[in-house]
Parts: sequence; structure tokens; C-alpha cells
Amino acid sequence: MNRIHQLFQQKQTEILSVYFTAGFPHSNDTREILRQLQAHNVNMAEIGIPFSDPMADGVVIQQSSHVSLQQGMTLRKLFDQLSDVRSEITMPLIMMGYLNPIMQFGFEAFCQKCQETGIDGIIIPDLPFNEYLIEYKPIADKYNLSVIMLITPQTSEERIRLIDQHTNSFIYMVSSAATTGAQSSFDEGKQTYFRRIKAMHLQNPQLIGFGISNADTLQAAFANAQGAIVGSQFIKELKQSPDNIGNAVEELLRRLNAKTE
Repeated sequence: MNRIHQLFQQKQTEILSVYFTAGFPHSNDTREILRQLQAHNVNMAEIGIPFSDPMADGVVIQQSSHVSLQQGMTLRKLFDQLSDVRSEITMPLIMMGYLNPIMQFGFEAFCQKCQETGIDGIIIPDLPFNEYLIEYKPIADKYNLSVIMLITPQTSEERIRLIDQHTNSFIYMVSSAATTGAQSSFDEGKQTYFRRIKAMHLQNPQLIGFGISNADTLQAAFANAQGAIVGSQFIKELKQSPDNIGNAVEELLRRLNAKTE
């Protein structure tokens, strides 16, 4: 049982996972960001692998990837930064990145390094589900890595149930088929989608991501899933406080807990 499974056993509701781009705002910030997230009781962290063409990401995360790459961040350097991260970080860690840089590294070599550094799961947004089942799942399973699949409002019930059957940690519910980015609220169409998935009574818990930026969107996610994933808003806070990671985390949590007027 890895740390993701343990988290969902210990905490069934209001789980908060925070995404950040490795190498942003500074190339050596990865460990400090993880320290501050853990110190502020964030439940799980998603470490983004910077990529030159992040097609599912909005402008904010695209820009953070660009800055990270310009500052020399690579997947190999990221693994070096995480080499003994488990000496101080106990929360679940997920690596999130596109297939291209992972394949350049070598998928099995990537999975092996994830296991060595204590990564619990991986999210690869552009990995087709059928290819995952045939080619990648056996390798990930070998290294006790949970592969987390994304669903959108357009994903069929048949595909959702297949994903639920063949994965074992949680399902990433993308709030819309658009790119990542903060939203002030979720419209009725998204709320209907959330309720539809909730009514399916899937075996895996669900976390809602894309657009969580304030108290309203966070509470909507908490009401319809086991938790929420925040990304773009945290990147914005890091950009505002590049030399004070703790302040960036505090500002994010303040915004998520603040009541809108």
C-alpha cells in the first residue's frame, strides 16, 4: 500500500492536493515548496515536469514551464533534487508530466527512479488509456506506482467505468475540457457533471481539478468529490512571492478559505 492509498483510508473528505511546476520560480525550489506545503498541512503534492508544449495547461502553467526550462530544469535534475526527499517529506507525492519527456528518459527508467525517490503516483495527461492498459500499466505496477487517469465531462460512462476498474488510487475529474486555469465559480453544467459522476458510485475516490481558485470552487469540489486539486492559483502566488515560498502557500490557503463577497 503506497501513501496515496493510506491518505484515502485515513481521510475520506476535503482532501487538498496542490500542483506546482518543478523549477519555478527558481530552479532549486522543489524541496522548499514541498516542505512548506507539508508544514501547512496540505494533504498531497503534484510535482509538474516542465515541458515545452503542455497542451492541457493554461497560460499560467505554460509560462511557469517556460521559466523552469529556461533556468535549466530537466527530469534528471528533478530526480536529483528528490533523491532523499523521503527523509523529511511524508505526504503522498505525484509526478505529473507529458509523455514526451518521460519517453525520452525511458518509461521503465522513469518508473524505477520514481520508486527510488519515493514518488507514489504519476499523471500523464496525454497517455491514451488503451496504451496505458497494454504497454504501461504492467511496468508501473512493477514499481508500485499508481497511474492516475483523467476524465472530463465528455468522457463516456463506459470509459469511466473501465478507468475505475483498471486503476487503484483516485480518478482525476477535470472540471471542463478546456485547459487549466482559475475560475471564480462552477456553472450549472459543471455542477451537473459533478453530480453525475458522484451518482456512479465508483470504487476509486475522485478529486476535482482545473479551476479551483477560491472558497466557492473549493467547496463545490468538496461537496461533489473526495477532494480538490489546485494548480494555477498556486503558481500565481509563487510568482507574487518568488523568494518567500511560505508566504505563497499561506496566501493560497487564505484565498481558498476566504468567503467571496
